[in-house]
Amino acid sequence: MAMLVRKLASADGWRVQDVVCDAGPRDRPFEERHAGFSIAIVSAGSFQYRCSAGRALLAPGALLLGNPGHCFECGHEHAAGDRCLSFQYAPALFERIVAAVPGARRAALAVASLPPLAELQPLLAEAEAARDDADAPALEEAALCLADAVVATLADARPAMRGPSARDERRVTRALRRIEAMAGEALSLAGLADEAAMSRYHFLRVFRQVVGLSPHQFVLRLRLHRAALRLRASAEPVATIAGECGFNDLSTFNRRFRRVMGASPGDYRARRPHAARRAAPA
Repeated sequence: MAMLVRKLASADGWRVQDVVCDAGPRDRPFEERHAGFSIAIVSAGSFQYRCSAGRALLAPGALLLGNPGHCFECGHEHAAGDRCLSFQYAPALFERIVAAVPGARRAALAVASLPPLAELQPLLAEAEAARDDADAPALEEAALCLADAVVATLADARPAMRGPSARDERRVTRALRRIEAMAGEALSLAGLADEAAMSRYHFLRVFRQVVGLSPHQFVLRLRLHRAALRLRASAEPVATIAGECGFNDLSTFNRRFRRVMGASPGDYRARRPHAARRAAPA
């Protein structure tokens, strides 16, 4: 097992790291400890996360959460490798963030993770774009905005349902890896359910329980997220990006992108500081 941790930026009370792990089913998880409050964006891969607040199977778009001083384990029981963008906060800074969020009463993160929530996707795309551009000021903004958004989300959260079985997690992991590898291609509920050896109804119910979204919603979020990163990083035509990310109809892509990201693809690209110098017509 190898883990590559690359420090991207830091300042008083926070730091950001790019963490790439190649662990697989043959590697036993080992206990680690969160030094501060931790919020990590899962960029690629999937893995099991266990901490004092619970356990979860994490997939792209999900958020890993951790409290200072608490022990945790990350395991790859069903598939190998993952990549996370990890934000870590000193308790004093995190407590100040919590104090500024209406409805938030305590700094402790009460759950182990958050699923790929639609309202957080623009922020996650911004954070990953800042990582790819090595943009330290943007990473600082992302660190503060992400903590604020997580605290606000948890302030309204409902108690979690009973967790899935290890067998269900293993089956859903196979489906997640297929979706991640083939997100731009046609993926049917029946095909994913057959690969997981489940009925469509049972697969849909278990997938929603494990991931927090339906399979279709997860595919859509993953496609839009990848499109947002390409819009941010390249001058490719919007139609090309839409097609290669799995959208056969440009108007459908534009409508769904605006709904999730809060702006049209052209406006999303144009509002980047350096976009005007290189963007192709949308």
